Amino acid sequence: MANIAKKVSWSGRGDDRGERTPLMNGAEEVKYNNRQFSGGSIFHIGRLSTVDLEEEITPEEDFVRSRPKEIPHNEKLLSLKYESLDYDNSENQLFLEEERRMSHMGFGCLEIKRWVICGLIGFLTGLIACCIDIVVENLAGFKYFLVKQNIEKFTEVGGLSISLILWAVLNSAFVMVGAIIVAFIEPVAAGSGIPQIKCYLNGVKVPRVVRLKTLVVKVFGVIFSVAGGLAVGKEGPMIHSGAVVAAGVSQGRSTSLKKDFKMFEYFRRDTEKRDFVSAGAAAGVSAAFGAPVGGVLFSLEEGASFWNQMLTWRIFFASMISSFTLNFFLSIYHKKPGELSSPGLINFGRFDSDIVEYNLYEIPLFIIMGALGGLLGALFNVLNYWLTIFRIRYVHRPCLQVMEAMLVAAVTATVSFAMIYFSNDCQPLGPDHNEEYPLQLFCSDGEYNSMATAFFNTPERSVRSLFHNPPGTYNPVTLGVFTLAYFFLAVWTYGLAVSAGVFIPSLLIGAAWGRLFGILLSFIASSQSIWADPGKYALIGAAAQLGGIVRMTLSLTVIMVEATGNVTYGFPIMLVLMTAKIVGDYFAEGLYDVHIKLQSVPFLHWEAPHTSHWLTAREVMSSPVTCFNQVDKVGTIVDVLSDTSTNHNGFPVVVHSTGDEPGKLCGLILRSQLIVLLKHKVFVERASSRLTQRKLQLKDFRDAYPRFPPIQSIHVSQDERECMMDLTEFMNPTPYTVPQETSLPRVFKLFRALGLRHLVVIDGDNMVVGLVSRKDLARYHLGKHGLEELHLAQT
Repeated sequence: MANIAKKVSWSGRGDDRGERTPLMNGAEEVKYNNRQFSGGSIFHIGRLSTVDLEEEITPEEDFVRSRPKEIPHNEKLLSLKYESLDYDNSENQLFLEEERRMSHMGFGCLEIKRWVICGLIGFLTGLIACCIDIVVENLAGFKYFLVKQNIEKFTEVGGLSISLILWAVLNSAFVMVGAIIVAFIEPVAAGSGIPQIKCYLNGVKVPRVVRLKTLVVKVFGVIFSVAGGLAVGKEGPMIHSGAVVAAGVSQGRSTSLKKDFKMFEYFRRDTEKRDFVSAGAAAGVSAAFGAPVGGVLFSLEEGASFWNQMLTWRIFFASMISSFTLNFFLSIYHKKPGELSSPGLINFGRFDSDIVEYNLYEIPLFIIMGALGGLLGALFNVLNYWLTIFRIRYVHRPCLQVMEAMLVAAVTATVSFAMIYFSNDCQPLGPDHNEEYPLQLFCSDGEYNSMATAFFNTPERSVRSLFHNPPGTYNPVTLGVFTLAYFFLAVWTYGLAVSAGVFIPSLLIGAAWGRLFGILLSFIASSQSIWADPGKYALIGAAAQLGGIVRMTLSLTVIMVEATGNVTYGFPIMLVLMTAKIVGDYFAEGLYDVHIKLQSVPFLHWEAPHTSHWLTAREVMSSPVTCFNQVDKVGTIVDVLSDTSTNHNGFPVVVHSTGDEPGKLCGLILRSQLIVLLKHKVFVERASSRLTQRKLQLKDFRDAYPRFPPIQSIHVSQDERECMMDLTEFMNPTPYTVPQETSLPRVFKLFRALGLRHLVVIDGDNMVVGLVSRKDLARYHLGKHGLEELHLAQT
């Protein structure tokens, strides 16, 4: 086994750090020296690791931290910057006393509050989706109307280059605004946000991912990126936005605005917030696709690591409210209050009558399309992976990120204009056409340029046109060229410093080559055959391409069925998605997993590596571990928490021991709990002298959650350093433990299933011999050469 200490000392390992910009933007490896403490009231069976204790950072520090460092990316590193979330309740005396005092009616009231919160999450998420949709449609409509008028004007008199410049300038201007607010104000709002939410629900605290500022930047960022004509969609940012709404509403206060509404205080802990964030992510899916059931399954398949039956119903309720709210307000905006026909932001249109049924002999064709989608999806992910590596190494400053986004916007407009200009695919403009901005260009009177229908529109409308336009609307050359161009534009676009999703670009690429597949089949078959309908194959191709990129199966099947309103194609879509996943997984990981890996996040998958049974808890644990006695000296505790080489957020509590000998485990206490105790000066001497005004309650810990004060902000006098602190009442007396001979898969299963942050390793005499944290398990993974061990570093 590789000796990680050769790369980074064990003292550099830890479970948590202060909030920093993720490794996605690059960072600098820092080396620290060990610092050991001595004294009768503390001994070390544990390591002391590096930590950044500042929770509150100044604007200057925040600006500096948002700037990426100039370092090469190393995919063999696991970042120590990410904290773990406490998904396991600390059942100390305070917690148990509160739970025992609560009556049956009290627990019933809490359950009602959970439903109310889920309803609020759905309502606010739907409202945000409605605002995004209305603003995007108006901005994009204004841009396309302006450019269309300009093109029609200069088509007759010459000088179409002016139209090209106008289109490129408008695109770049919109994208510049979206990129500036992301790159300079809140970098974590870049991208779809799905990988970050997936990590959060897995138990990783991604810095600033569910803050109010992130939501504001996310909403405005996606508006300007979509209106700017980039190959992006609104669905991923909606999922992230729903999660942020859930994290805020469930706490009954805003730490960013420093406003406390004195409500929902019971839910101020990671365990409860996790469940509500799951509901928010599902509500985002429902708002984006009009798919409440698909939202629930998405949260289950892609997001949540922990689940229960009541949570399923609450999440479904939030999804239903979100979809209804969006439809209700959009119908009012369009002055059709009696019609709730639009299923979501992504309206594919109904497939009830305009698409033929499939035949059993088409199943092999669907499987072939699924395999093709898996191959193209793997190619997409590999190209985007290397492009992201390039960005980490070279496009690392906010100004460069903005310039790159503007360049992509200008290139997108140029490519679109060139393809429209050189296309001679003219189609008759019938009375029942559904093109929003039909462009004649060089076509005859009564005809429009078919290529312009694909490019001169929002991606959502382009997908709908490919699904529903009658046969003969597009010629094969147009679809082939469009597929090729849009594929590489989408690869280049995903990962820019803008708020953007990948669902719609993937669907658009797949719908284009899927429709081309159907047209080619109609050429092969007899001209009277109606089974090779291009709209049907556009739907199958869209599902295959999206499945090949994101590797979703069950949830995506239901999302597509709900969004199209036709359950007939449920089986073919599922078959296509499974084939795409199998083929794609053979060549590369899914896009979200790729970006999680690029950020060096300690993400725990569903199971431990298959070849890890030969490893035991003794070999993966961290040791030595810093422990406290049940009654320990205040000065000792302050020194441990203040030292910049310590990074633990959990400390085993042992019976009194002298010297460096291990002590018997009697509990576990968190760093956050110790900080609250020091802040309120819960000392033995003050209690005995009646200087303490009141007994500490759980409310004091909840009021400090989630941004606990830094240890540097707590003043402890020299006299107080000599006082003693009794941890018995506040520690968790029943932490989860494993013998040191336990196999890694068993440790992994226990750690992940229970959502643990720390797992104490003991010997036969209940003596503490080590501690297992998330990073101790995440650093083992299956590589090209079998089981590999990642290096841990302050990246």
